Amino acid sequence: MDDALFFSEQHHSVREMVREFARDEVAPVAKQFDESAKFPWENIRKMGELGLLGVPWPEELGGAGLDLLSYMIVIHELAKVDASHGLTISAHTTLGTSPIMNFGTVEQQQRYVPFLASGRVMGGFGLTEPEAGSDAGGTKTTAVRKGDRYILNGTKRFITHGGVGEIFICTAVTDPSQGTKGISSFILTKPTNDPEGAKAAGVGHEPSLPAMKGFRAGKKEDKLGWRASDTCELIMEDVEVPVENRIGEEGRGFVNFMKTLDAGRIGIAALSLGIAEGAFEQALRYASERKQFGKAIAEFQGIAFQLADMATEIEAGKLMMYHAAWLSQNKKPYGKEAAMAKLFCSELAMRATIKAVQIHGGYGYTKDYPVERMMRDAKICEIGEGTSEIQRLVISRQLLRELKD
Repeated sequence: MDDALFFSEQHHSVREMVREFARDEVAPVAKQFDESAKFPWENIRKMGELGLLGVPWPEELGGAGLDLLSYMIVIHELAKVDASHGLTISAHTTLGTSPIMNFGTVEQQQRYVPFLASGRVMGGFGLTEPEAGSDAGGTKTTAVRKGDRYILNGTKRFITHGGVGEIFICTAVTDPSQGTKGISSFILTKPTNDPEGAKAAGVGHEPSLPAMKGFRAGKKEDKLGWRASDTCELIMEDVEVPVENRIGEEGRGFVNFMKTLDAGRIGIAALSLGIAEGAFEQALRYASERKQFGKAIAEFQGIAFQLADMATEIEAGKLMMYHAAWLSQNKKPYGKEAAMAKLFCSELAMRATIKAVQIHGGYGYTKDYPVERMMRDAKICEIGEGTSEIQRLVISRQLLRELKD
């Protein structure tokens, strides 16, 4: 991809900074955290210090004050080395913080965003439920208003940072008679479930945030990939949430979280692209060094053509992802392009990592090389933030709307 199409000198500086951090701080510990499935608190602190947990948010709210393209560069570059670190930034920023920035009041932004943008605490997005996955409108969590408070009851599933996080945007039904127009969203707070890890790193817990009684983390998921990323249930049992913690008007929750997911798809595309490119780089290096029949296996057409296909698809993915980000940044319609980028890049991540394992041969099936981890990390990209089937649904519906118009 011609960097001049999208990138300024500042973008190049951001990319080099993140590449250096990924090489020096993430690569040496990625295998360790994948195996232990522990949250990398020390690197969370370092990412906060570098401004990576608040890239697109204003400096006056604790952010780095950079643009959306810079944010996508950060996710893309980190995911080349470790998807869990890239996903931590993506989920924290797009899902855990952007609803407050995009739909919250000035008071809500000033109260919560500085904690999130600086990385002092982790944030998350409570949307998915045991019976509401692809059918996000099937939310069962309820919010019953009583005076100046809402009483929330329900369970959220597969929530990134559900355990370690302290600030969450959660959806709940406020008017069952209105279908998706009866869903609202709220800001909820709880203590991290890893106070020792947070204390050791010096980030992760904010004493001034109220612990809402009845709001807690449930089961931690034991995942195939993204193992250094925290994924837990969120449980709400008669949680009292002040009215001022509602985001926007009643009934706006569904519309707002659909907009959030549109933006999130670009982030997952960037993450997927990073995994694919990281696997390609590993495969290219290995194929140029591994010798069979007296020469490097990269010289054999069977391997060379696989590398050529991977490189070509990665270039296409870059153009799709950064184009969708550019459209969003310039306030142009981008829903279809985001879905296309997410669909193409997530499926590319799976194809590229499978090829990378194949090129490594027997070694690729061992934990001696990172490609097996990359393959495990790639699969969820076809599922999270809208499955490939949902992306095809979004794209086809938009195509039909355009035809009618």
